[in-house]
Amino acid sequence: MLKLAELLRVGWVLGYRRVPWPPFAGALALLVALTAWVLASDTFRTMPRERIFDRILPGLLHRGPAPADIVIVDIDRRSLSAVGAWPWPRAQLARLVADVASAHPSVIALDLFLAGPDRWAPDGDRQLAEALAAAPTVLGFVLDTRQLGGSLPTTPVLTRQPIALPGLWREPGIGVPAASLVDAAAGFGALVMAADIDGPIRRMPLLVAADGAVRPSLAVEAVLIAGGGAMLLIQPGGLLQIADHAVPLGGDAQLRLPGPPRDWSHHTVSAEQFLNGSTPRDSLRGKIVLIGASAPELGGLRESAASLTTPSVWLQAEAIATILRGRVAFRPWWATHAEEAATLALGSLALLLSVSLIPSLASGLTLLLCVAWSGFALGAISGFRWLLDPLGPPAIALIGFIVAMLCRFARDEWRARMLRLSFEQHLASDVVRRIAADPGSIRLRGEMREITALFTDIEGFTSMTERAAPTDLVALLDAYFEATTRIITDHGGMIDKIVGDAIHAIFNAPFSLPDHPRRAVESALALLQVSETMRASPLGRQLQLGRTRVGIETGAAIVGDVGGGRKLDYTAHGNAMNAAARLEAANKEFGSSICIGPGTAEHLDPATLRPIGTLVPRGQSREVSVYTLAVLPAATP
Repeated sequence: MLKLAELLRVGWVLGYRRVPWPPFAGALALLVALTAWVLASDTFRTMPRERIFDRILPGLLHRGPAPADIVIVDIDRRSLSAVGAWPWPRAQLARLVADVASAHPSVIALDLFLAGPDRWAPDGDRQLAEALAAAPTVLGFVLDTRQLGGSLPTTPVLTRQPIALPGLWREPGIGVPAASLVDAAAGFGALVMAADIDGPIRRMPLLVAADGAVRPSLAVEAVLIAGGGAMLLIQPGGLLQIADHAVPLGGDAQLRLPGPPRDWSHHTVSAEQFLNGSTPRDSLRGKIVLIGASAPELGGLRESAASLTTPSVWLQAEAIATILRGRVAFRPWWATHAEEAATLALGSLALLLSVSLIPSLASGLTLLLCVAWSGFALGAISGFRWLLDPLGPPAIALIGFIVAMLCRFARDEWRARMLRLSFEQHLASDVVRRIAADPGSIRLRGEMREITALFTDIEGFTSMTERAAPTDLVALLDAYFEATTRIITDHGGMIDKIVGDAIHAIFNAPFSLPDHPRRAVESALALLQVSETMRASPLGRQLQLGRTRVGIETGAAIVGDVGGGRKLDYTAHGNAMNAAARLEAANKEFGSSICIGPGTAEHLDPATLRPIGTLVPRGQSREVSVYTLAVLPAATP
């Protein structure tokens, strides 16, 4: 049976030293680790990661106001009211393009897909072609999953070494503008943009693969022509050279917008203002002009991180502005693997810390590791423009740490409950609660204090063991010790040890117990009563269970931890312990059941005692008087 010192030692370090986990906690920890590994996949983290980027990229990349060399000519509802419903006749669109071209912009990019011939007038396509030829113009094409048979001139894309773009957007076919307009345009760009899994568009393609060739997007082609370039160059290191500007391709040739699109309304001119001549033409000289639509009727509204109804021409303008600034953040090909490795490392360290250190230190070190990764990721974005998730790996690690700490708490509560149940076999429940609430309140070092020692024995136990079946004997002893130890602890005593059929108990240790001699005597009287009840039981009669004999003495003793590092025992040493053992054995001489020494008798009412004789205690030279109770329960015949 677990000793008091062992209970106190384990209770004192409970939760502060590494101890084996119960099976359910180990299984739960493994489940947490596996869950963290699954959550580390890029698919699960895309939404929160991208939303974090939406918030931090504008500040980390020092995105300023919209550049003044980009102007949007907007076909808005005001223009539709003035000119008519969409689609406009090509002649009307030609008039708008011609007015813009007359202002001598560096390039005009149409965020409009002009498929098929003009259905209003055969001469409209010719007029639009003439207007397109009046200035460097970029027309858009779309991608198609079918081979449509259309073709467009291709902007050359040169590279000095093989480049791997595993995430490049690829489609077999393209949808091209009307054939009569192709020869008039200076370049062609893809009018495609894909939304993230949570809905917003955050990326614009730099290059796409379609119709057997690698082709630029509308924004890339516009910047190339505005800068006087004729071809695109992929430099070593995966940089796409666009005229005088270089942007990283990453692994998917996608341009990550630096946060939610800005409000381009201050750089926007209504198409109606151009058509009525109210806009000064000089305001467009040398600028990149985008012609697009914000009117819902044209179907050009897209969901972005800024709004559910962002005009696609604003996204094109944002992409061009990002290329012109040059501070382009991108996802390196190894980013996902690095984040998964960081998640696994942080999660594993968090689980290890949660079971190895005290909670406060484990929490501090786990937070420090998470902050270190977040700082590294933010520094990588600001310094190298690598898009690494600053919060995903730490968040998963913290979730694992919290669950592990909850498991640890459950383990500690489970173990503490087991300890309390075992402890209550030695001490009263209120004493157990007191020690559990304040383990430091008890001193385990040796101390001198007055105690009352109580020793018990079963008469004729040796002969009973010879005639009893093992299972019957164990069953009887289990019931006997369950009842007798409960009586002692209920009266405030501590079970020092159980030796064979004997119980050694101490009153007034480890905590002070008022009136401990009286409590010990009352406990002895209750022991006799329960013993007689068990003797009268069928199993007691079958095994001929003998009487219980009790010896009690009060006196000074040294109490505390005794033993080595492998085994400790909280016990008492002194005359009171020796005298109680001698008094218990003296019951044979006096024919009594309870033998009380003079030290205990001094604290009791003399009227409750009856002298039964004298004896010489072990280790002493003079005789002392011994007593028993005046009234005892009748013995079972």
